[in-house]
Amino acid sequence: MTRWLETTPARPFGFAEWFRPGEHDRVLEAIEGMRRAGASAVRTHLSWAEYHTPGGQGWYDWLIPTLGRAFDLLPCLLYTPPSLSRTGRTSGAPRRLADFADFADHILSRHGEHFRAVELWNEPNNLADWDWREDHEWLLFCEMIGGAAHWIRRRGWDVVLGAPHPFDARWLELMGERGVLGEIAALGVHGFPGTWDGAGNNWPGFAAQISEARDIVHRFQPGAEIWLTEAGYSTWRQDEAAQVDCFRDALAAPAERVFWYGWQDIAHDVPTPEGLRFDPRHYHLGVTDSAGRPKLLRRLLERGCVETTDDVPAAPVIVGERREPVLILGGAGFIGSNLAQSFLREGRHVVLFDSLERAGVERNLHWLSRAYPDRLHPVVGDIRDRVLLAETMRGVESVFHLAAQVAVTTSLSDPRHDFAINLEGTLNVLECLRQTAPHAPLLFSSTNKVYGQLGRLGVEALVDGYAPTDEAVRQRGIDETWPLDFCTPYGCSKGAADQYVLDYAHSFGLHAAVLRMSCIYGPRQFGTEDQGWVAHFLIKALRGQPITLFGDGKQVRDILHVTDAVAAYRGMRERISEVEGHAFNLGGGVENAVSLHEVIAEIGTLLGHAPDLRYEGWRQGDQPYFVADTHRLAQAIGWRPQIGWRDGVRDLADWLREDLETPEPRQARALA
Repeated sequence: MTRWLETTPARPFGFAEWFRPGEHDRVLEAIEGMRRAGASAVRTHLSWAEYHTPGGQGWYDWLIPTLGRAFDLLPCLLYTPPSLSRTGRTSGAPRRLADFADFADHILSRHGEHFRAVELWNEPNNLADWDWREDHEWLLFCEMIGGAAHWIRRRGWDVVLGAPHPFDARWLELMGERGVLGEIAALGVHGFPGTWDGAGNNWPGFAAQISEARDIVHRFQPGAEIWLTEAGYSTWRQDEAAQVDCFRDALAAPAERVFWYGWQDIAHDVPTPEGLRFDPRHYHLGVTDSAGRPKLLRRLLERGCVETTDDVPAAPVIVGERREPVLILGGAGFIGSNLAQSFLREGRHVVLFDSLERAGVERNLHWLSRAYPDRLHPVVGDIRDRVLLAETMRGVESVFHLAAQVAVTTSLSDPRHDFAINLEGTLNVLECLRQTAPHAPLLFSSTNKVYGQLGRLGVEALVDGYAPTDEAVRQRGIDETWPLDFCTPYGCSKGAADQYVLDYAHSFGLHAAVLRMSCIYGPRQFGTEDQGWVAHFLIKALRGQPITLFGDGKQVRDILHVTDAVAAYRGMRERISEVEGHAFNLGGGVENAVSLHEVIAEIGTLLGHAPDLRYEGWRQGDQPYFVADTHRLAQAIGWRPQIGWRDGVRDLADWLREDLETPEPRQARALA
């Protein structure tokens, strides 16, 4: 059984995060976010070089108290002002080595009330931090750090020595022989397994590295602690589950304190120290991406759920010979989880591949894992991770591709993110399928947004909603011959992916087909204002909160219960030889065509009172009218909707009532 959603980190931890002058808003957002994630401490740099720039002192006069009031703060003092440096660079030793001790003394007097310990320097074998080429034996470094450490200790603060990365036992011996270790309370060790440190047999593990460091340090300073002041994993390959595993390993390490590096990815336009170029992996070490979106680790931390992910691997799953599992990409989502259940309850094995990016979908994974522990095989991964995707596809019987960035609004705010998931990710799926499982059928979930805003379709406003002026469309809906007219980045990415799937069927012989979905609703849907509007309206109404309508509320959609959608996907799979290379509309059809106002009126009937409504302007790309003509799908696989929209909305309302009253999986208090 999956236990990871019911556990919490067993020890305190902190984040290591560097803040740049002027990032007042980012600091405040990070403080709020790190608190929600359960952090109790923060390690940040206090740059001697920046301090001496115009406005530098004022910046730290604000930053240090702000962080110190919120967390147990560990400032890391480093970087020489170029005007004082022997090399003219921030990584050079100061001409007068005692100047560093004077700076530390000044910081203690000015801000010492906000922290209990000070870290001295960072990774001295890193040319960006300390130019060891000008100090081959670290003689200047030892004199500078040893003098500052001695004075800080005399004044009553603890000293943490920043160790090199990669770990260097000889360097540490040298620090002991020259008396530096005798002045410290702790050594700060760094580790980035799978990112810069070797993986597998090449990486000794946090425990072995910390043990080696402790053995050396204790020969010179028996009472000193070993802190993990930087541990991290870069998600440059979009393998966010591996970051979760690395974090879990860091928490289990035998260090007295753990700082995770870091809170947020670095934007590519941020200037680098001394104009140096970062390794591409350096930009993706946060638990939040550069646009502010939480990664998997942050989402789990906010739920208190990362002590173990042993039962939710970030690796391909072997389910045994002749079992030929069904692979569902985006399988923890609303439609994916319902589709998975339909196979699981028949005794089939299902590999559920999901990045868990959408809020709430981890609850669907938890539900399926508890109900079908022996047949569900979860893989937490991203379709942008081509290596993991290819490994996961080996031996599967069929593939349902439901993984996507699903919100038009998100595509408008970050079109590159939308492109990377919806189009590039789909190309990854197609290529991996072509190379590893070319005979497996592929069903791709597209969208009615491929038809754009239907500018050619004349509509008239009736009392309850819009209706087409074209009588044929009014009677049957929009069919697949309607011209494609991609609108908004979401429409472009999904539409292009739609066409790629069809072309791979024609060009490479893949057994692939497309379903262009209208509005699907039903149990397991955690609707938001951006996507899943039927569930969103019900959730708001059940909670007694106002519902915001964008536009006039007369927009008409054909809504389809998820049970009928699952039947369509499975019917397509069973008739793949007859439907491959073609796209089909999937929706409730004219018999389930309703306006937003009609759905809200029905919700009012179910609740016994009218919901509170608010109105805002039309949103870009919104169609006044879309009803799918599903006759082509009906003829191909013998499918038609079985659940009328009123019965379906009532079913969703009943499920949501139960869901909203059910406590979420047990969580311990966030660590603070």
